Amino acid sequence: MRPISAYFPILDWGRSYDRSTLVSDLVAAVIVTIMLIPQSLAYALLAGLPAQVGLYASIAPLIAYAIFGTSRTLAVGPVAVISLMTATAASQVAAQGSAEYVAAALILALLSGLILTGMGILRLGFLANLLSHPVVSGFITASGIIIALSQLKHILGIRASGETLPEMLRTLAENVGAVNPLTLVVGVTSLAFLFWVRKGLKPLLLRAGLKPRNADLLAKTGPVFAVAVAIIAVVAFNLDQRGVAVVGAIPTGLPPLTVPLLDVGLWQSLLVPAVLISVIGFVESVSVAQTLAAKRRQRIDPDQELIGLGTSNLGAAFTGGYPVTGGFARSVVNFDAGAETPAAGAYTAMGIAAAALFLTPLLFYLPIAVLAATIIVAVLSLVHFDQFREIWRYSKSDFAAMAGTVFVTLLMGVEAGVITGVGVSLALYLWRASRPHAAIVGLVPGTEHFRNVLRHKVQTEPGVITLRVDEGLTFINARWLEEKVLELVAADPSLRHFILMCSAVNEIDASALESLEAINHRLGDAGVEFHLSEVKGPVMDRLERSDLLKQLTGRVFLSQYEAFRQLAGN
Repeated sequence: MRPISAYFPILDWGRSYDRSTLVSDLVAAVIVTIMLIPQSLAYALLAGLPAQVGLYASIAPLIAYAIFGTSRTLAVGPVAVISLMTATAASQVAAQGSAEYVAAALILALLSGLILTGMGILRLGFLANLLSHPVVSGFITASGIIIALSQLKHILGIRASGETLPEMLRTLAENVGAVNPLTLVVGVTSLAFLFWVRKGLKPLLLRAGLKPRNADLLAKTGPVFAVAVAIIAVVAFNLDQRGVAVVGAIPTGLPPLTVPLLDVGLWQSLLVPAVLISVIGFVESVSVAQTLAAKRRQRIDPDQELIGLGTSNLGAAFTGGYPVTGGFARSVVNFDAGAETPAAGAYTAMGIAAAALFLTPLLFYLPIAVLAATIIVAVLSLVHFDQFREIWRYSKSDFAAMAGTVFVTLLMGVEAGVITGVGVSLALYLWRASRPHAAIVGLVPGTEHFRNVLRHKVQTEPGVITLRVDEGLTFINARWLEEKVLELVAADPSLRHFILMCSAVNEIDASALESLEAINHRLGDAGVEFHLSEVKGPVMDRLERSDLLKQLTGRVFLSQYEAFRQLAGN
């Protein structure tokens, strides 16, 4: 049983916290805060929630993660994909803008928090492996496309709706004649600037004499400049009175204490979406955390990460937020800015709280088109079409899982896409496991090594066949093994010895044991001795508790070379 202290990583890094670490964390917090303010507002609008909810979701969750999280640099908060999934789930039970919609978002945060925390306590982090990398990549790519398209209406200044690609394209086409020219100018200019900032600002700053790290960090704060200039332009030219939509009044103050609505029917309706949000959020977060930890030769605990993310979502649920997870862009900025402990996240939360108290009046004239441009630029960086070509070349089955996830997500929505991806991945895994790779092997001349007879020039012995199975033997492939062995025996009337080489067999379950017993019996009836070689210790321990070894017509050899040498000529 884990000690209580293991659930509080803050007790570990907190012991060595000093002034130097404090300075590093504070510097990182300032930079991430500047970046996070416009992002939080934008992602809240993407989720269909009031802009201030994004700020609320960036305060308590960060503090909770600082206490329970194991990554030193992961920055938790609203992210694009989870915001889209929140909008999709909440819109199924309530209309955007209604009190019920906000209540649904709180319930999603609460359910996600409970699910993640429960999985962490039960150490079920391995369940996230049900989502393979191609599935996650495909889902994020498709979600990025949907998110970018969903924001075009704000760039164009028109009304449009829909949660799938066909719906969005149709409604955009129907309303394209109502484009607001000034909104279009603001949106396109912001897009162009933000795209240029990603590629062109850093080289410009380097030529101006800034150090690479400072130039990189300053380039990442580009959205803040876009926000400031856009607000000034709206005020100077009265653009809000000429059709340019602005954020408007944002309530000033700290996050309110909220209690998610206790409605059993609503909870049941949102349970499946909450599970999907939890799993996708955890997979995205833990992959970022592991990548950044590896760069500093640190490690994270996936099960404790579940608790860290779970308590972060619980914090969001009770402070007016919505589901959160670790974000890639802000975590990289946090890492590059020199954050050394999760305390940097807590300091960022204080910065966001200060912004909620004092800066929200300044955001009244912030054009929604600028926030839309911020989202589009952020999510398009997650779209990687080149991965389709790479995965196609490497594995056709993984490509099928990825392509299926993309198409279903685009055509039917995010929830259907995730479920399809998991289903296809599991189906392909079971199909591969039911037909494991197996090879007839022979001796490499001059060595004691055995290789596939179809790939190498090897020595074989008449009357002796060695089959190497490169997979655990389970109920999934037990019948396949029987058919394979009997097929090989039927094809060689002179066969006297059949050796099953078990060097790659890590498990033999009860069904496979029954199949081995049947193989032993049938080969015995055919006058063929059945042998095993290179059986691993744990597998042998289990076989010794069965009757197979007592009934075995042949022998169990420690090495394949010994089996080949002793059976040759017999």
